[in-house]
Amino acid sequence: MQTKTANPAIRRMVSAAVCLALCMVLPFLTGQIPQVGSALCPMHIPVLLAGFLCGPWWAMAVGAVAPLLRFALFGMPPIFPTGVAMCFELAAYGLVSGLLYARLPKKTANVYVSLLAAMLAGRVVWGIVRVALSGVAGEPFTWAAFMAGAFVNAVPGIIVHILLIPVIVMALRKAGLID
Repeated sequence: MQTKTANPAIRRMVSAAVCLALCMVLPFLTGQIPQVGSALCPMHIPVLLAGFLCGPWWAMAVGAVAPLLRFALFGMPPIFPTGVAMCFELAAYGLVSGLLYARLPKKTANVYVSLLAAMLAGRVVWGIVRVALSGVAGEPFTWAAFMAGAFVNAVPGIIVHILLIPVIVMALRKAGLID
């Protein structure tokens, strides 16, 4: 028997809280994998899922808050410039994945469209923020640094996200937990 919360707003809020909790826990799990733990981008997974589960606004909030909360609780990621840039990047992930998923027809291909567009938008936002922060810090942020940080070093995470997130979304949709 399937049970759903009568109030969808409460369901979205609880889903956002679970995704935020996962943002705190997953880096501990992936950090145990030598040399690729951080490259798996563990905080990105729950934020992207939040876009599908609880919509763009809650997902954007989860993405914006997660790096700050994790820094406050555990001292990681370093707040400047990494944590600040991640706040904007993850907020963009949540916003774009949630907006596109809500607006596009509920087809499997559109889960991939939403995911890939969110991943690309988040990385572009990350690059823009890093350029702005480099002006504040007086440290250069080059095109090579952008490509390395956004794509080359993140290849393991990109692959995991493309393989894992659509499967989870489809399973949650099949279980009736996602509209």
